[in-house]
Amino acid sequence: MNPATGDVVAEIPAGTTADVDRAVAAARAAFPAWSAATPGHRADVLRRLGAGLAARTEEIAQAITAEMGSPIGMSRTAQVGFPAAVVESVAGLVDDYPWTEEVGNSLIVREPIGVVGAITPWNFPLQQIVSKLAPALLAGNTMVFKPSENAPLTARVLAEVAADAGVPGGVFNVVYGTGATVGEAISAHPDIDMISFTGSTRAGRRISAVAAATVKRVALELGGKGATIILDDADLPTAVERGVLMAFTNGGQVCGAWPRMLVPASRQDEVVALAVEAARRYTVGDPHDETTRVGPLASEAHRQKVVGYVERGIADGARLVFGGPDRPEGLPDGAYVQPTIFADVDPTATIAQEEIFGPVLTIIPYADEEEAVAIANGTRYGLTSGVFGEPEHALAVARRLRVGQVDVNGGHWNPLAPFGGYKQSGNGREFGRMGLDEFLETKSIQR
Repeated sequence: MNPATGDVVAEIPAGTTADVDRAVAAARAAFPAWSAATPGHRADVLRRLGAGLAARTEEIAQAITAEMGSPIGMSRTAQVGFPAAVVESVAGLVDDYPWTEEVGNSLIVREPIGVVGAITPWNFPLQQIVSKLAPALLAGNTMVFKPSENAPLTARVLAEVAADAGVPGGVFNVVYGTGATVGEAISAHPDIDMISFTGSTRAGRRISAVAAATVKRVALELGGKGATIILDDADLPTAVERGVLMAFTNGGQVCGAWPRMLVPASRQDEVVALAVEAARRYTVGDPHDETTRVGPLASEAHRQKVVGYVERGIADGARLVFGGPDRPEGLPDGAYVQPTIFADVDPTATIAQEEIFGPVLTIIPYADEEEAVAIANGTRYGLTSGVFGEPEHALAVARRLRVGQVDVNGGHWNPLAPFGGYKQSGNGREFGRMGLDEFLETKSIQR
C-alpha cells in the first residue's frame, strides 16, 4: 500500500513454509561452488552489483517512496546511495582481510558459515539487506532473504541486479511473506546456519527463541532510543539543528535516530526555541514532492501507534511545544503525522523510554554532567547517540555511553566503522571488517 494515498501499488506472493524449504534447498545446493570461488572473484561480483544498483537509482528510489513514504530526495541519496557505498566498501575489504593467518604452529582459517537467513524491516528496505548481503556473499555464504511485507518492491530489483552482476542461481533467494509464516520458518530451519535480523526488539527476542532449537548463530540489530547530549560548552545552534535532523529524518523511522535531546536545565528555553525554529523547516507532504522533508509514515497502523505515543506524552504531563496528535494541516488522508516536540520530559516517562519510531523529539533537562550520562544510559536500548561540546570534553562523555556508536559534534557516517548495539539493541556488528567477521567461521589447524 502507498501510505500517502492508501492505494495498492503492488501484489506479492504470500510465501509458505514449502517456499522456504525450496529456497533453502537451492541455497544449500549452490553453497559448495560459491564458497569455493576466490574472495577476489566474489569481490568483483559485488562491485558489479554495486554499480548495477547505482544505475537503477531512480527506479529503486521511486519504488521505496511509493511503498513506505520516504521523501524522494532522501530515497535517491540515503535509501539508494548509502547501499551502493556499502557494497563498494565491503568489496574493498578483500585484499587486506586475514582469510588465513599463522599463530604459532596453527593455521587459522576463516571460512563461510553456510546458508544465511536474512530478515529485514521496512524503514530502509535496500540498505538493510545490502548491509547483510554484501559481507555474506564476500565471505562465501549463500542466502535466503525475507523482505518486509510492507516494503517488498526493492527485493525484486536487488535480485535482478545480483543475477546480472554474476551471482549464480541459488546463491541469493528471495521469499516474500509474513514474519509469522516465512520468518518463523527461516528462523527454525535446520539447514540454515545463521540468522541476520534487523527489526524490533520484540521480534528479535522471538527469532532468538525459535533459532535456539537448532543452535544457529543469530545476529540482531534491534531498536534504539538514542540521545543528543548537549553539553554546557556546546555550539548550541549547531547541536540543536543536528539533533532535530537526527530525530525527524525518514519521519523518525530510524533505529539509530536520536529522539531524546538532553540539555542543561538552565538552557532549556534556548534549546526549545532553536528546536521549534528548526522543526518549522521540516515540511510535511507528498513524498514525491522535491520540497517535502517528512513524508507519511509507513502505514496507517504505524501512524496510529505514533499518535498514541503523542497523546500519552500529553497525558503524562510533558510540555507540548510543537506539533501534536492532530493530522497536519491540509493532509486529511494518508499516514501523515506532525513532527512533534515535547519539553520538560521526565526521563522515566513512556515517551522517553519506549521506541516511538516517528518524528517525536523529547527534550529532557539535566542538572549536571553525571545526571546527563545517567539519563542517556537509562533505557533498555544502546544503539546510537550524539554528543556536542568542546571536542575533548565531548569525547570523554562519548566514552561513558553504553551504546554501539556515538557521533561527536556531528561526525560523518563511515561505512567501514562497525555498527550495532549494546543491551537490548542487539548483538553483532554490521559494516567494515567486523561486519564481515559475523559471516565467517574460524577453524584452527595444528601442524
